Amino acid sequence: MSAHFRMEREGAVAVVRLDRPERKNPFTFQSYAALRDWFRDLVEDEEIHAVVIAPNGGNFSSGGDVEDIIGPLTELDMKGLLGFTRMTGDLVKAMLNCGKPIIAAVDGVAVGAGAILAMASDIRLATPEAKTAFLFNRVGLAGCDMGACAMLPRIIGQGRAAELLYTGRVMSADEGERWGFYNRVVGAHELEAEAMKLAARIAAGPRFANMMTKTMLLQEWDMGLERAIEAEAQAQAICMQTEDFRRAYRAFMAREKPVFEGD
Repeated sequence: MSAHFRMEREGAVAVVRLDRPERKNPFTFQSYAALRDWFRDLVEDEEIHAVVIAPNGGNFSSGGDVEDIIGPLTELDMKGLLGFTRMTGDLVKAMLNCGKPIIAAVDGVAVGAGAILAMASDIRLATPEAKTAFLFNRVGLAGCDMGACAMLPRIIGQGRAAELLYTGRVMSADEGERWGFYNRVVGAHELEAEAMKLAARIAAGPRFANMMTKTMLLQEWDMGLERAIEAEAQAQAICMQTEDFRRAYRAFMAREKPVFEGD
């Protein structure tokens, strides 16, 4: 854990917050690395079944810290710069490969790497006050950062993604919901409760099967349709060997709600 990032557990749900609310929760070199390592370790964590990335102090994240990151980057050589950009990309890879569904609960500012953090989550909720911007263009950089050119068009469409990445403008919560970036918009006082309710529902589900769903959502990006159908046939056959599948059948026959145990 970094001094700039904290995690709390509520049952089987982990709640993660960047922890510099006085500066709208920017990323530092240390918090990038700490969050990357935490998501990598999450693969082996049998106690956490879902993750909520929550705001802190009314904001999600203001992205890379101008003083702690952007300034020092201007002094690095190409090897150092590539090491940094690969590390930030590794955070997204770790989120995609952690095996646990991730819900982003966005309030206030979610820009730069903060917008990427929301984008790399599986499900996104926002308040009407959420302001989301992929603002790399506005600091003289390309929009192709941490997977944005690959992932954002798949979420909101090529043309809309191109506009946001070329201009760096703010996407409002209303736009984000209409475009499919946000699953829904809720009041600020409801945001974390709604995110936790959804996370708890997912965490109570068949977690091996949820892991398989997340895995296939990622792997099928690079598959043709026939290969994807075959991959899903194999994945589903594996899930049919689990005890949770048998529990669900027995509960259905007994007219009861199944209680999944993850095996």
